[in-house]
Parts: sequence; structure tokens; C-alpha cells
Amino acid sequence: MTKQIYGEKNGLSYTLHGDYYLPDLELNDEEPVYGKYGIMRKQFLKEHRSAKYQYLVLTGKLTEHLNQVDKEVREKAEILMEQMAVQWGVTEELKMQDQMEWVRRMNTIKNVAEENILKNGVYK
Repeated sequence: MTKQIYGEKNGLSYTLHGDYYLPDLELNDEEPVYGKYGIMRKQFLKEHRSAKYQYLVLTGKLTEHLNQVDKEVREKAEILMEQMAVQWGVTEELKMQDQMEWVRRMNTIKNVAEENILKNGVYK
């Protein structure tokens, strides 16, 4: 039997240990760095898309995927909040006149935008 083989389908190399071929996996010593939405995406993948999660882990692309999702979702949320603030008339003038109303509207905008983003970005 050959000591090492390469899996064409999944792109992993394997080494013979006893009677079994085990994948040659390397642990990444770096601590993964991703934000709130990356963490939420990871949990979603673990619970609802386990095949995709396992594929990303085995190919070493999980952290890259989570960082990409986190970045995209943050950018979309920021753009959506800016658009909604204009649409709902939340301006600096309102902030000067009635701070509590401005805070209420901004919190509502943030919650609506985040709910939309979670459905369309993290939990897809």
C-alpha cells in the first residue's frame, strides 16, 4: 500500500497509519479573528449546514469565509442604516432638537436593518 495518497475529489492528501488513511490536517496556531456576524454565521453553519461547515473546516477556509461574511454584513448594515435614516428623516437637526426621539429612531433603524441583514446575509 502506498504511504501517501491524494484525494482528487476533496483536494486533501492522506497518510497511511496502520490500516487506515488519515487526512493530513494542519492546525493553525493563529487565533481566528472575526466579529459578531462571523460568530453568528459559524453557529448557523454548525447547526443547519453541517456539510458545508465540515468542508470549510477540512479545507482550511472557515476563518476566511467567516471574515468575508462578517465584512459584507457590516458594510450592508451600514449602508442600509444610512439609507433608512434619510428615508425616515433622522437628521442632525432632529438630534439637536429632540435627542431622545433621535435615539429612538436610530435604535429602531438599527434593529430593522440588523434583522434584514441577518435573514439575507448570515442565515442563508
